Amino acid sequence: MSRAFDAICIGAGQANPFLTDRLQASGMKVAFIERNLLGGTCVNTGCKPTKTMIASAYAAHLARRAADFGVVLPGGSGAEVTVDMKVVKGRIDAIIHDSRSGLESWMAGMKNVTMFHDHARFVGPHEVEVGGERLTSERIFLDVGGRALVPELPGVHDVPFLTNAGMLALDAVPEHLVVIGGSYIGLEFAQAYRRFGSKVTVVEKGSRLVAREDEDVSVAIRGFLEAEGITVRTGAECIRFARRGDRTEVGVDCRDGAPIELASHVLLAVGRIPNTDDLGLDRAGIAKDARGYITVDDELRTNAAGIWALGDCNGRGAFTHTAYNDFEIVAANLLDGDHRRLSDRIEAYALYTDPPLGRCGLTETRAREHAKETGKAIKIATRPMTRVGRAVEKAETAGFMKIIVDAATDAILGASILGTGGDEAIHGILDTMYAGGTSTSLKRTVAIHPTVSELIPTMIADLKS
Repeated sequence: MSRAFDAICIGAGQANPFLTDRLQASGMKVAFIERNLLGGTCVNTGCKPTKTMIASAYAAHLARRAADFGVVLPGGSGAEVTVDMKVVKGRIDAIIHDSRSGLESWMAGMKNVTMFHDHARFVGPHEVEVGGERLTSERIFLDVGGRALVPELPGVHDVPFLTNAGMLALDAVPEHLVVIGGSYIGLEFAQAYRRFGSKVTVVEKGSRLVAREDEDVSVAIRGFLEAEGITVRTGAECIRFARRGDRTEVGVDCRDGAPIELASHVLLAVGRIPNTDDLGLDRAGIAKDARGYITVDDELRTNAAGIWALGDCNGRGAFTHTAYNDFEIVAANLLDGDHRRLSDRIEAYALYTDPPLGRCGLTETRAREHAKETGKAIKIATRPMTRVGRAVEKAETAGFMKIIVDAATDAILGASILGTGGDEAIHGILDTMYAGGTSTSLKRTVAIHPTVSELIPTMIADLKS
């Protein structure tokens, strides 16, 4: 015997709770299923806790620089600043708890929703089993998220290691943190823990950090991380692990530097995988790609009729803001008589190192490749953050800003702002792109002084082929 619902929502990431509210408010009877914690990665092990941690690390960094601003700390030099990780962790835990509790209270008040705290598996095209009970619906929405990838490197299962979730459980400063992976998650943790007082080494298999970005961005990021005392080991073609007493030996086959790093703690930050391997997707005929991500069309429908995939598990964004936009697309198409599509979305994200990187649209590398393929021309302009008054005033002048424009149409193709406030300033460019504006319209904007954003129109005036 099975229970019928108008909709079944599986997973409590950043899409399904909002979609559930819209569905139940429209009068549908909804089954909401989550086997672990409400809020998904963002609330529990991602955005909320890591940016809280980074805020503490920034405070420690500023305290050490206090004398540069004419501030004298009790006890003397700012270099003597220490960090109480138990307090840092307590603050992180409190913010996680508040966020999750708010979500739980909100969802508990939804009248037409039945909550199931258990693991769901498909047993047929429109039937799932949860807690020994079978539920059916003609509409099923998957928002099951992802988890850290544990790579099959030699010796990895013979040594203790941490992922992003494990890092947030630490209540002491590691003596020597070795980060495997020189991309977004790894670099944020690397810089934060260096500022907390750890010796930090970043090991990256590729030839440069954050390889998804333009080379000038990668070079600049490496520069300010090394300036803070972080050791960066790129070109690590053969990474291996072994126990050596209470330490972990990390073998690093690089052209430069010692062949071995001895770590007190190892963080694996080499990517994410979707939580799709234990849902019984094959019983519903739901297709996945080679990496395990559920394939979806432009409206987030899977190949199985009446089943949608949202958030990290569809491989079409992997950010909180893209997951929320997935909800908006599905809700608009199902409930509002609107027609919204994934292809309308402009890629945009940030790397929360200090300074942060704000990115939207195409990189310069991709724009040049596209121009070569199509025969079109592009224009590019850059400005170092040393030319930005706001950055000079804050004594945070690392980085630069860059914009890429279609030479024929004046359309903005993409931009990077690596610098203080870059994660916020990028929105002026992103908003212009969504509004269909041109670089000329942005150039004529009268921006507020003194801000980082005010240099964007000035930068655009220097566009060159």
